[in-house]
Amino acid sequence: MPRPQLKPTPDQTFELIGSGPYDFHKTLDEATRLQSEGRIEEACNHRFQAFQRLMELLPEDEEVILEWNHRNSRAVLELLHATAVDHFLIGDYELSAAQLELLMELDPEDHLEAATLLAFDYQAMDEQELFDEVINDVSDKHADRLILLLWAGFRREGRLPQGELKRFKERFAAYYREFTAEEHPADAAYLASIESERPTVEAEARELWLRTESLWQQWPTFIEALKATR
Repeated sequence: MPRPQLKPTPDQTFELIGSGPYDFHKTLDEATRLQSEGRIEEACNHRFQAFQRLMELLPEDEEVILEWNHRNSRAVLELLHATAVDHFLIGDYELSAAQLELLMELDPEDHLEAATLLAFDYQAMDEQELFDEVINDVSDKHADRLILLLWAGFRREGRLPQGELKRFKERFAAYYREFTAEEHPADAAYLASIESERPTVEAEARELWLRTESLWQQWPTFIEALKATR
């Protein structure tokens, strides 16, 4: 089997060329298949093992930016993001953050918006200086940014910052309703909407809740404070 290689491009990026275990696009497809079959642990292991193989390939003393438009290289980035999500969901915020930091080095344009999850990791780790650095990279087009700012303000001051709360209520009303609701069922209506080509904003709000629910189970006082503003 030919050794995997990092092939430089004229755009100062690299294409990761590889076959067998270094065909990361195939690995991504396999992990997706396992996940769809409900074999979650196997899917997570596939993604983490891909991360381990990647670490063996990267040079220690050279900057590497992977080419987004190259299929195998993009699959590496997507696997790296996915395994960071896996570790976030089980509460391993340090490893998740380390993987996302690497992802942002390999993809400085942040096509996968890794900065958002990294900000959640930093806040969970109470790394306030790192949080302040990365929050500027989180898009204000999404509700995530305001939720992060509300949570950070609450953790630091013991109260919700009123400016962010007002914007959250007005600009992301469906998300405000979701985050202050008593129940968040992943029912048939939700699944049908979120899996459709055009999910409703209510379904997207529930998806964000479900993606971050593990945080609110650990830090319920923030959600209690939000509910108190209804």
